[in-house]
Amino acid sequence: MPQDDRTLSFYEQQAPAYASRNENADSRHLDAFLALLPPGAVILELGCGAGRDSEIMLSRGYAVRPTDGTPEMAEAAERRLGIPVETLLFAELDETGTCDGIWANACLLHVPRASLPGILARIHAALKKDGAFYASFKAGDKEGRDQFDRYYNYPSERSLREWYAASGWADLAITTELGSGYDRKPTQWLHVTAIK
Repeated sequence: MPQDDRTLSFYEQQAPAYASRNENADSRHLDAFLALLPPGAVILELGCGAGRDSEIMLSRGYAVRPTDGTPEMAEAAERRLGIPVETLLFAELDETGTCDGIWANACLLHVPRASLPGILARIHAALKKDGAFYASFKAGDKEGRDQFDRYYNYPSERSLREWYAASGWADLAITTELGSGYDRKPTQWLHVTAIK
């Protein structure tokens, strides 16, 4: 199964909390991603959460299509953005050459390891030639759950390179950075940018 129901349930229940968070976003990775795209590019956001990143991209004139896997989170983003937000599970993405860019910040890290190459292949198909794709993952050496019972695939850089290669990606850059997340714990993040 390409999604974890216990993880989806967490986000269904926590949608109001995510929507009310008012933190200042560090937009360095978003800025670097947008610099790879032409003005007004068509961008699909996967796992948009409460809509923070889509809001930034829309304000800069991009044609953004925000999506999230839970209806509750999609509704919260829709209220924030004032545009439709589609409820879309990663495995439901079934498009060919529709996007200039795909932004998947801190969401594909919940895809079960066995399903991730297939999801990466769907994303590859949805991009136009020379399109850019960004995703971020919590680094580790084996899959597991956090204190909120959310599933994480916790990949190593080597695992990510293998999974991306298996799903058609040839041009990718991975950077490592210490940060945190919803749990406020120190976290080693892997930031992956790939070009089709």
